[in-house]
Amino acid sequence: MRELEVEMKRAVERVFSAVERHHELFKNALPMIASENITSVAVRNMLISDFSHRYAEGDVGRRFYQGCAFIDEVEAIAIDLAKRLFSAEHVNLKPTSGVNANIAVILALTDVGDRIMALSVPDGGHISHSKFSAPQIRGLHVDNLPFDSTEMNIDAARMHEDIIEKKPRMILLGASLFLFPHPVREAAEAAREVGARVVYDGSHVLGLIAGRRFQDPLREGADVIVSSTHKTFPGPQGALILCGEDLRSRIDMAVFPGTVSNHHLHHVAGLAVAIAEMMCFGEAYASQTIANAKALARHLHENGFNVLCAHKGFTASHQVAVDVSELGGGSYVAMKLEKANIIVNKNMLPSDRTPENPSGIRIGVQELTRIGMKEREMAEIAAMMRRVIIDEENIDKVKKDVSALREGFQHVHFSFDAVQNGVNAYDFPVHFNIDAFQH
Repeated sequence: MRELEVEMKRAVERVFSAVERHHELFKNALPMIASENITSVAVRNMLISDFSHRYAEGDVGRRFYQGCAFIDEVEAIAIDLAKRLFSAEHVNLKPTSGVNANIAVILALTDVGDRIMALSVPDGGHISHSKFSAPQIRGLHVDNLPFDSTEMNIDAARMHEDIIEKKPRMILLGASLFLFPHPVREAAEAAREVGARVVYDGSHVLGLIAGRRFQDPLREGADVIVSSTHKTFPGPQGALILCGEDLRSRIDMAVFPGTVSNHHLHHVAGLAVAIAEMMCFGEAYASQTIANAKALARHLHENGFNVLCAHKGFTASHQVAVDVSELGGGSYVAMKLEKANIIVNKNMLPSDRTPENPSGIRIGVQELTRIGMKEREMAEIAAMMRRVIIDEENIDKVKKDVSALREGFQHVHFSFDAVQNGVNAYDFPVHFNIDAFQH
């Protein structure tokens, strides 16, 4: 037993060491993964609360467990705030991930053998929209939405024709590579003619929607918004579904008991705080995020990178897409930038057919925006990326410059943390001493 204790002590110490080193990395890096963000300390305090230990199956006021009075209070607040923020008739906060939420909506609104339309993965669609994922589980036929690779958007006219011809049960909009608003009005108009539902996956752009700076899918005709809550929306990892009262029962049953049992109550508490922060700061945050994305794209273009959609101002979201096929490909470029602590991801572009070394990289600026960076810093970052990839400068030298830039950006802005001095968002606050354990 003593040998086992020693072995487990060493394992735990390695875990804590790895987490501490991860925090140290991100204190000195430029985090630009388009699907990530950083929560405020106020949100994180909810994630380590006792809510993380509890179950509350069922709905507010109708639980299958006792001891849920305060959990009910928090969830009711979160639902009310989300309804106000998104002007939604109904909100379901129970899905534990964006994919989980997609599966629930597909189960609620389709039958086996139905036809749906969604973007292919090379055209920017999320893997959970593809025929190899949730639609396959449901036994659906999936047709790809027509995509204009020059405009990096759905071809609205061809989409209308395809909807009328193929008569899908569902049109699934939204994307993983998401530069410009999707043609929701056009999809809704065609959907009404064939009795289809329009579902909008807003996972990447929910924070921009909340900040009223991208598009308003529900007002444009979408029946449902399904979204994760931790990309441009700076909440804990989880998801929500927004819809009208007419779909409330079907959606809720598909979520619980259909695809979720307990719904991660500490995340609901954290989400309530994040929604409140977005109510106060969302418009300013979304505006700065889009301004930063446009600035970074412009400076990358000026530094010799092949940034997509220059003729359209590059982007209208938090994302920038760069074709690096002439610079070694997406995998090579992303890994080389990582050595300089510049964190981006490889990404397929419409011309690609295999994901191993795609043509593109995808860059998101939402986390940089959250820590206070603005257009001036975007110019510096673009120059650093050129130094690594095009000029092939010494990576260690660029890495030191990245760390120097990050020194002044360690706190979360657009949040309730702003009133607390000295709160470092990237610190690892738990100090664990296994030797202190009492036997």
